[in-house]
Amino acid sequence: MTTVLVVDDQPLQRFAFRMLLDAVPETEVIGEAAHGGEAVRKAAELRPDVVLMDVRMPGMDGIEATRRITAAGDRSRVLVLTTFDLDEYVHAALRAGASGFLLKDARPEELLAGIRAVAAGDAVIAPSLTRRLLDEYARYGPVRGTGDDARLSSLTDREREILVAIGKGWTNGEIAARFVLSESTVKTHVGRVLAKIGARDRIQAVIFAYDLGLARPGAG
Repeated sequence: MTTVLVVDDQPLQRFAFRMLLDAVPETEVIGEAAHGGEAVRKAAELRPDVVLMDVRMPGMDGIEATRRITAAGDRSRVLVLTTFDLDEYVHAALRAGASGFLLKDARPEELLAGIRAVAAGDAVIAPSLTRRLLDEYARYGPVRGTGDDARLSSLTDREREILVAIGKGWTNGEIAARFVLSESTVKTHVGRVLAKIGARDRIQAVIFAYDLGLARPGAG
């Protein structure tokens, strides 16, 4: 059972999400919040598996709420869901620690799949945003250089190769084929990489790799 906290300033939108999620055996809505401040309080109190987070709300917005929830270090992962298809929101949400970003016009099955993925520790971005996100991040994202982060020194040569592959957006299957490894071995390597660099999920690992100039869209 995946527990969900629904955060949206529109009562009808919260009701619609609750109806959808409560109709599915594997998900349960354990709380609702109408703004970011309430979301932060309820996330700390209820400790849901997933926080379904709106962006534009009165008072504290969803980006700041996401930042505070993820900074608390609890189990909750944040899936941002918004009407607004704006790159700045995607970047800000992921920088704040969100594990995914979907648009509200996503089909019900896409939303449910996204919640399952985020709860399992994976990451999800709306397909229409993925390519743009990578392109824009390559153009404007900061590149500090690989010598600027001590976390890289903790990685073995193989783990560094895995990190670069994650940064390129490769799946576990693609990594396994490239390096002639089993997918279970790749999964183990990925888990170790995430732990060593302090990344909550693959999206955060991608940002880390891009920051250090280890990966760029379209490269290799």
